[in-house]
Amino acid sequence: MSIHIKLESISIGDYDKALDFYTNKLGFVKKHDIPLGGDARWLTVVSPQEPNGTELLLEPNASYPAMKALKESLVKDGVPFTAFQVDDVHADYERLKSLGVEFTMEPTNMGTTTVAILDDTCGNLIQLYQMNS
Repeated sequence: MSIHIKLESISIGDYDKALDFYTNKLGFVKKHDIPLGGDARWLTVVSPQEPNGTELLLEPNASYPAMKALKESLVKDGVPFTAFQVDDVHADYERLKSLGVEFTMEPTNMGTTTVAILDDTCGNLIQLYQMNS
């Protein structure tokens, strides 16, 4: 098969706010920050453990009516926009809480995974999950 996942996006409203959260709180590193004219930028972050892995595009489409409605509905229903795998969800929960990150769900054993859900300050809920042995 020749299909690969190399880029995923998350809806944001403010580049600098999102970049600050995803780098200084979650620990991603900036990969690309390319001006596209006007205020537009191609801004991606990656895991420091996989600098050539899948990039997360910080996509400034949060004000579009359809995206705004989707995000509000997901948050209202408690549904994460996306999920990131971690090695130790309890340790990351404690680290992020100490940095002021707000969680809507503490680490919870779901059988094959343990998950926690956080607010990314950009209008998205994000699930952190750890595979259980």
